[in-house]
Formats: sequence, structure tokens, C-alpha cells
Amino acid sequence: MKKLLGLGVLSLALAVCCGVYAAETAKSFSVYTDSKSPDNHYIPSGWMGDYGDLTMDDKYMGEPHAGSTSIKFVYTAKKTQSQGWAGIYWQNPANNWGSKKGGFDLTGLNKITFWAKGEKGGEIVDKFSVGGIKGTYPDTTEVSTGPIELTTTWQQYTVNLVGKDLSYINGGFCWVANADSNPNGATFFIDDIKFEYDPSLKEAGKKVQNVPFYVYADKGSISNHFIPSGWMGDYGDLKIDVGTADNPYFGKSCIKITYANKATNGARWAGIYWQNPPNNWGGVDGGFDLSRATKVTFWARGEKGGERIEEFKIGGIMGEFSDSDTAGIGPVIMEKEWKQYTIDLKGKDLSYIIGGFCWASNLDVNPDGAVFYLDEIKYE
Repeated sequence: MKKLLGLGVLSLALAVCCGVYAAETAKSFSVYTDSKSPDNHYIPSGWMGDYGDLTMDDKYMGEPHAGSTSIKFVYTAKKTQSQGWAGIYWQNPANNWGSKKGGFDLTGLNKITFWAKGEKGGEIVDKFSVGGIKGTYPDTTEVSTGPIELTTTWQQYTVNLVGKDLSYINGGFCWVANADSNPNGATFFIDDIKFEYDPSLKEAGKKVQNVPFYVYADKGSISNHFIPSGWMGDYGDLKIDVGTADNPYFGKSCIKITYANKATNGARWAGIYWQNPPNNWGGVDGGFDLSRATKVTFWARGEKGGERIEEFKIGGIMGEFSDSDTAGIGPVIMEKEWKQYTIDLKGKDLSYIIGGFCWASNLDVNPDGAVFYLDEIKYE
């Protein structure tokens, strides 16, 4: 039986004995109400990614949404651990990455709500999630919402949990942000995080995304939906700048990729996947339904001209949550001036795409390495 704490009414105690939260008995279950509140049931102990870039004040008293405190987060985006992203899990017990039995049975509740705001406005959080912790004692579900661009005023957000298995939830709440979307860092606030029951709420299927749907529009754009986190092969030979102002095709910035000819990891090839969420090799239920798209277009150029990319593609990641299809073009010989390329997606199953874009090449065709640029990568 999972632990249920601090609710203190007889009818609910009967439900606890059965290991279930009945919707008609328990209407809410708090993750965070106020600093040191006995109603808080999870600990923000699971610091991830560039955890050295994070500071947290869970008793911040400056204009909370309700009560006397809120939680203040400062993310510097300095890439202290060289990850390019950071986030925090609320866990039970603290620091539980699935190695010990804990968590709660939240059956009967069907959403989590929370209030959030940014210090300046424009701060982008990639996702807010429930569940998703693996291990010996894994969470029974994982559900996310995002990306979300915060404003300077408190706004309430909801993660729909209708139809999800909430019988064991150790990762009660989570947020993730990345340095590309927040190049100058981000300071933001969260308050009143709680699971609730809403009898009018309907089950949400995976939303079919409208097109155009961007992989990359501009540095820090909320329109960017995938992260260049999947470094492969001689990853030590790669450098990427997602915000260079060196002659972008459109907008203020483009992507500059430098591929050195050192074979640092002994592979003699390299490449990068743009993934959702970051570092997702099929182990996390993420991605998008892009069924309305019939092609991917992107603009590319070489620094000198003649750089050869063996393949540009979408999809193809395999795992517990695999891409539903794959398509690509190549080899492509770069020109010195910007040129648009197209990946035909007609007839492809795009109902589940976590590998939004990818390139790969090798030293046999680039003996001196290669420097090239990408811009305006989008599904149409």
C-alpha cells in the first residue's frame, strides 16, 4: 500500500486503507502550499542537468499568489555541468529516483494545477510534468505540458491527468528549462501546486499540431520545439552555437555547427539529433503528433562550400517510445550561399515524433572537418 499522509478525516482514512483516493472523498492533494506547510507532500530534491546553475528559495515572501510564501527559482543558464538544460523534480521521499518505495496513490484525482510567473516576463519553461521517474519503483505515468512563456503576473496552469494511472506517483511535479530558450537565464516563481479532481474535465489525446511547426526559428524563440541534445559518434569533435548572428538566413540568428577532424571518440563520424524532451532516446513519452505535415524544409550553407553532410533526416529514434516513422535526404554538398532543402514526408506516419531533426556526416568525406550553418527548420 502506498503512503497517504496528512489528510485526517475518517472517510478519507477508509479510502487510504484501500490504497485509493476516491474522487468523491478527496478533492485535492498538495505538492506545495506554503513553506513548511504540513500539507506539502513532496520535496524539490531532484535537481537535474546543469544543477549548478540553479538556486531555489522555497520560502520567498515577495508577493506570493496566496498564503505567505512562494518558491523562487533562479536559473543562470551558464551550463555549469555542460548539459544546456536544468530542472527540478518534487519527490517522495527526498532524492528518490525510483530506488526506494515511496510516493502516493492519487487515484481519483485527474489534474494538477499550479500558479507561475516570471520576474521580467518572457521566461520559457520547456515543460511542467507529473511522474516519469523510472527505476525499481517507477512512476505509473508521465504527463507534461509546455513549452510555456511566463508573464509578470500570476497565471494558473493545468496538466490534464484524466485517464492516467496515478496509482504510484513518486515524481509529484517537475519543471525543465534550457539555455537556448533562456540565453540570459531566467528567474521565475511557482505557488500553490496541487492535485485536484474536476468532474467536468475530459481526457486529452495527443494534440495534432498545426503547421508550420518549427524545430528552429530563432535563438530563444518559444516556437522552437526540439532541442539539439542528441550528440552522436565523435561528439567531442562538435561545437554548436544556436544563436550566431553571422549572416542568418532569416531573423536575428542561425545555428553554427563546427565538426573537427580529430576523431576524438574513435568513431570517425558525428551527428546531432534535435529531441523532445532533451536527451530522449525513446525512453520518455514526449514528442509531437505532426500528422498534418507533408514536408520538412530548412536552409543551410557551408562556411567554405563543399562541406558534405551524409544525411539530414527526421524520426528514426527507437526505444520504449519510438518515433512512428523516419525520412531523410542525402548526401548533401553544401554551397557557400544559403539554399533551401526539403525532406518529403508524404505517406509517412508522423503521429509520434521525438527526433524532430538530425544530421550526420563523417571524416572520410570531410577530411579537414566542416563548418556549416542551419536556419528556419520547420515542418510544413
